[in-house]
Amino acid sequence: MTRYDILTAIPTAFGRDGSLDLEASRAIFRYVGRSGNEGAFVLGTTGEFPAVDVDEFTALVSAALEELQEHMRVIVHVGRPSAYEAVRLTRIARDLGATEFAALTPYYLRSSDDAVVDYFRQVSDAVGEGRLYVYIYPARSGNPVTPELLVRLAELPNVVGAKVSELSLEELAAYRAAVPADFELYTGADRDLIAAVEAGAQGVVSGVSSVTPKPFRALADAARSGDPAAVAAAQAAVDEVVAWIGGDMARMKEGYRVLDVADAYCRMALDEPDAEARARVAEVVAAHA
Repeated sequence: MTRYDILTAIPTAFGRDGSLDLEASRAIFRYVGRSGNEGAFVLGTTGEFPAVDVDEFTALVSAALEELQEHMRVIVHVGRPSAYEAVRLTRIARDLGATEFAALTPYYLRSSDDAVVDYFRQVSDAVGEGRLYVYIYPARSGNPVTPELLVRLAELPNVVGAKVSELSLEELAAYRAAVPADFELYTGADRDLIAAVEAGAQGVVSGVSSVTPKPFRALADAARSGDPAAVAAAQAAVDEVVAWIGGDMARMKEGYRVLDVADAYCRMALDEPDAEARARVAEVVAAHA
């Protein structure tokens, strides 16, 4: 059966001063838990993972599992520049009860294919009986993954799929052609759910769906029904919210303020939305949340 899974990439809530706001993060987790989406992607790019320390990681993963696990799958991102650090986070998350993990390729320094395989071998071993996704984001990591390298990674124990960000549908299709049929692929392009599934993916990892899940659920339902008119209407709604919220974590958090979910801010060096952006975010949230 064709899948149109939506995994919500969840932002992390910080105060105006940059301090972690764990209670606001819990409120966001609870909101996402009511979305009806198939899963949650915690502490990925949308969660500002490079700016979160180990103690904060532990507190956030614990809160996410408590608030979300009874409602949906929870995939915990553990990627770091070194296998040592990624393994440490994997063990922490596993001890807290996580069973699904994702790891960005090593980043900042360029790694050989053999080094990437060794990194994922160590993380795979730390996962134990869990499931591990390769997170491919060469625009941020500086380390591309060829279809041939992904085949090598797919052969590792516990590696069950990949999340692919800022790559074309053609590149996604090339991965699909190379890896085993049961290897799962997810795109990070919020608006491309149907196109990605047609290219061989199982769904999308969407940060925008953390704020406005309804149009994404409608698009998945319409795709399953095969009704062209319903698909077109739902896609138009998804396109609208993506146009004004997109991958901008500050705008997502503006959406939470509009919804009275949480008064959250970014820790990383990101611009707050200006007056026009705030107004448009309010409009699309009112229309589609």
